[in-house]
Amino acid sequence: MTTTAPRPPRRSLPYRALAAAAVCGALALSACSAPGSGSSTQPRTKSASGISTDPAKAGKVTLSVWDQEVRGGQNAEITQLNKEFQAKYPNVTIKRTSKSFSDLKTTLKLALSGNNPPDVVEANQGYPDMVTFVKAGMLLPLDSYAQAYGWAKRYPSSLLALNRVSADASHFGEGRLYGLSQMGEYIGVYYNKAKLDRLGLAAPTSWSELTADLAKAKAKGELPIQFGNLDKWPAIHTFGVIQAATAGKQEVRNLVFGTGGAKWTSASTVQAATTLQDWARKGYFPSGVNGIGYDDANKQFAQGKGVFDITGTWEAAALKGPMGSSLGLMPTPPSSKGLATTGGESLAFSVTSKSKTPDVAAAYIDFITDAHAADVMLRTGNLPAVPGKAVGKLSSSSIEGQMVAGWQKISSADGLVPYLDYSTPTFYDTITAALQNLIGGKATPQQFTQTLQADYSKFHQG
Repeated sequence: MTTTAPRPPRRSLPYRALAAAAVCGALALSACSAPGSGSSTQPRTKSASGISTDPAKAGKVTLSVWDQEVRGGQNAEITQLNKEFQAKYPNVTIKRTSKSFSDLKTTLKLALSGNNPPDVVEANQGYPDMVTFVKAGMLLPLDSYAQAYGWAKRYPSSLLALNRVSADASHFGEGRLYGLSQMGEYIGVYYNKAKLDRLGLAAPTSWSELTADLAKAKAKGELPIQFGNLDKWPAIHTFGVIQAATAGKQEVRNLVFGTGGAKWTSASTVQAATTLQDWARKGYFPSGVNGIGYDDANKQFAQGKGVFDITGTWEAAALKGPMGSSLGLMPTPPSSKGLATTGGESLAFSVTSKSKTPDVAAAYIDFITDAHAADVMLRTGNLPAVPGKAVGKLSSSSIEGQMVAGWQKISSADGLVPYLDYSTPTFYDTITAALQNLIGGKATPQQFTQTLQADYSKFHQG
């Protein structure tokens, strides 16, 4: 997820430009390297001409799929698309295993190393998961399938880059393609319109307005930010948007991709950590936030407990149901450093190297990411990675319309920064534990950043 998009019509600098640009080491996305030739230890696929793109010819097939599309609109879209795929290809039965992000992350490596792994899995991008799986030879390169299905024409190169791993499996952002993501996503600020009205406030248009509103809400007896960090990963997102506002997008990109000599102990990152800890100390979060589950916190927000909720676009559908027109969504308001927020694309659907029916598995991935699938995603409150026709029919006042408008705004500002846990193979474990200590007051901001830097330095020096 990480943890963790329909947008305007495609343009030369596509939606995910920021993250992909950082992967490539420059904003000129066209400079990204072409797929590598591959390593002899990695699985090889047949040529595009030898691929069957018609699952109906495969005979009777049971396709085992592991995904983490378990919430509201996510579950709705994948359930519908699975049903449609099986209706189109009656010879194929999809055996779906759905897990939470945390459970998937914990169990996937063991499943892939077994003798009978799933055919299709959702794999998180970055060093901890996708790069590790590729290095172990657990995922199948998909470049021939990309050629057969025309994925390079459907997806901007910036999006595909995030699912590429180098031939020696030492880094990501270039090389062979190992997955395709259904959705784009960004961390936004959800707000309760009714509560803002009662407080005499409008939706904040700047970072300073947002922070001032938190103090005003607290002073009037309201919970400023609904938040639960029992699952540990949600704090990555909360800290990420604070860091982006404090340090600016380029510093965060440099940190995640190991460029520019950036350090986690910089004054701006220490200030971001100080802000997060201050919010906890001032009671801007619920009491005992580290013991509250992510889903429970969002349910509390949907029930009217909390003025703001800082989380991803994947929650839009689940919040819309109970909140209706009271729900608002915007990108993180810009600071003096400009507009920047954490985001990326959803976990990649990948084909495992031991799949006995890779052609059917790739056809399934193509089906759940095409233009029709994009419309299904949008109708179920999700943000498809590439736009479908339904984008043009959205009402600007709907939560889906706000979600897309936010994406357009972020795209035009080149304001997306990558998820922090991409930084090293062990960074997810390091930063989630460190954030719990920071929020709980068990570590100072300086100690927090030193912990991150130690992990970071060990990896990059190695």
